[in-house]
Amino acid sequence: MNTLFIAVLSIALSVMAQFSLKAGMSSADVREVMAQPLALRTAFTVFSNRFVLSGFFLYGLGAIVWLGVLSRWDISKAYPLVGLGFGLTVIVGLLAGEQVTMLRAGGVALICAGVFLVSKS
Repeated sequence: MNTLFIAVLSIALSVMAQFSLKAGMSSADVREVMAQPLALRTAFTVFSNRFVLSGFFLYGLGAIVWLGVLSRWDISKAYPLVGLGFGLTVIVGLLAGEQVTMLRAGGVALICAGVFLVSKS
């Protein structure tokens, strides 16, 4: 299987994990318990939320997939590709209705340009 495809798959899994974690931490029950003093109930509510659990699962799966990338490429080539996650996150965020300023979009564009340059080396 193409190593670049495996890398992009791992990055996509990480982006999905972020949005799943965000959904879980934004849910009414988690927000309510987070507004109270920390207690065992807080941890139970957060870690039993289906979106939080899904986010952790997706991160774990992404890490396993990433091992395939690391077995084939130098870390100095592989790791900068993680920067593509910033671009993908902004795109998904826009589609989800998040506000993205021009300054933020410009910064992400610079990161993606850097990833492009590294990929050419």
